[in-house]
Amino acid sequence: MDLKKLIVDTKSVWVDFPGLSGFSVEVANLSRKELTNLRKRCTGQKFDRKSRQIVESLDEEKFVKEFSVATVKNWKGLTLDHLETLILIDVDGQDMTKELEFTEDNAQTLVASSTEFDNWLNEVVFDLDNFRVGGKGGSSKPTGETLQES
Repeated sequence: MDLKKLIVDTKSVWVDFPGLSGFSVEVANLSRKELTNLRKRCTGQKFDRKSRQIVESLDEEKFVKEFSVATVKNWKGLTLDHLETLILIDVDGQDMTKELEFTEDNAQTLVASSTEFDNWLNEVVFDLDNFRVGGKGGSSKPTGETLQES
């Protein structure tokens, strides 16, 4: 048996966000290889005149964008009421039960703007138990397929 053939590059699961009833996020794990490649894509080099050496620096905005796209695949149940607990939003005249649709742009904005969501996402994505069959994460499936709701 060849270990390389057993390794799964990516897998996604639906995970309930704690404390916000009905809000679930489909997250994908990041393998060490994927995370390393993501960091490399978001790291630039520039010449430091003081030390006279090339210095690498992480483009944090680009990293948040790439990390969000790689890990947040979908969500359901994110109402404006829930969103208000995660970030400051203008709710004047809004229906607080209205759900915010999932888009990659909305996901990037939420990750970049909410420390609580970003911290939770990092915990979930790197905890392998969430992605194992019968793990604590909930329903799992290979990334890109549609989860059948019961």
